[in-house]
Amino acid sequence: MTRILVVDDEPQIVRALQINLKARRYEVHVADSGTAALKVAAQYPPDLVILDLGLPDFDGVEVIRGLRGWTEAPILVLSGRTDSTDKVEALDAGADDYVTKPFGIDELLARMRAVLRRSNLAQDQPVVVVGGASVDLSAKRVTLDSGEDIRLTPTEWHLLEVLIRHPGKLLSQRQLLIEVWGPGYESASGNLRFYMGQLRRKLEADPARPVHLLTEPGMGYRFEP
Repeated sequence: MTRILVVDDEPQIVRALQINLKARRYEVHVADSGTAALKVAAQYPPDLVILDLGLPDFDGVEVIRGLRGWTEAPILVLSGRTDSTDKVEALDAGADDYVTKPFGIDELLARMRAVLRRSNLAQDQPVVVVGGASVDLSAKRVTLDSGEDIRLTPTEWHLLEVLIRHPGKLLSQRQLLIEVWGPGYESASGNLRFYMGQLRRKLEADPARPVHLLTEPGMGYRFEP
């Protein structure tokens, strides 16, 4: 049974989520503060965390950082904050997706299924199909259906590998820049746009309308299998 940790200090939201999740045969644990969330997560390691950012003791972003110190379980942020800065900060800390309050339960359930599915995909075999090409992560090789190899530069390969290893996850520009180029390049967004464009030209059927290497305006990028 999939174990869900719900972290929110609004009793009506917690109650609604408990009813809906238990009705769908999820195991549900709840916490109404950051401190309680970390304790419950340690006692009952979750498969997925639904987390409000506005907690009474400390910010939900700190909870994300605390969880990311020991678990890769998907974290779905649920918050009334609509500013993109808050969303990017949560993503940078390690969140997987973001749902803004008020929300529909059907949307939330769909997002949950998606992040759980993506988490399982990340553990699959290291060969991923991107358009008409197969990307072999272990052999570091990209091959068309015809058998022809696609040559990627080291930077293109590194960027593609980071995206593929987090299928469906929204990665902020800052995350990608630090991961691929290293500290000190957090504001080099031009580099990222250029190399994403190069990857789309080499891998997408229609680079102007990508279906795998996607841009989330003002937020970052995601790889959609």
